Amino acid sequence: MAVLPIRIMGDPVLHAPASPVGEITDEIRTLVADMFETMDAAPGVGLAAPQVGVGLRIYTYTYQDDDGAPWRGVIINPELWMRPMEPGDPDPDEESEGCLSFPGERFPLRRSDEVLVTGIDLEGAPVRIQVDGWRARIMQHEFDHLDGTMYIDRLDDSDWKTVQKLARKRGWGRPGQSWMPGVDDIDA
Repeated sequence: MAVLPIRIMGDPVLHAPASPVGEITDEIRTLVADMFETMDAAPGVGLAAPQVGVGLRIYTYTYQDDDGAPWRGVIINPELWMRPMEPGDPDPDEESEGCLSFPGERFPLRRSDEVLVTGIDLEGAPVRIQVDGWRARIMQHEFDHLDGTMYIDRLDDSDWKTVQKLARKRGWGRPGQSWMPGVDDIDA
């Protein structure tokens, strides 16, 4: 297993729809193992294959609930259904999120509170996950990556301008930019 470099906002793979996985091969199994290691080293609660430069419809996730119960897995070729979002502005204290591909920052973003995700696991067995709250947020965030959308693309105009200023200051927004979890300082 290996920690992989995480691509930053300007990399084209982050802005293009990912391709479905046709067959679960040893290469796919290795990729997923490396994604788990990278996600843990970052640390993050989710990681989509495009974030490590692979344009395939795969993401990993991990989370502990308030009782410390673990929730961890991988979804290949996911489909996502969500309950409509409640209208209004996001609560910055309760609805902020960050992204390993725009590291070191968090912005408020309204998401649907409940989702259903289906797909397959590494054995090819069906996966069906119906979750709410932060787990639903994780599912939506990672699924967005598979469609070439980053959470910063969904921000309001004011936050979007802040993102652009930060990206210019840090020299991000160009193809090929990445950082290595456990090695690079992401608080640029």
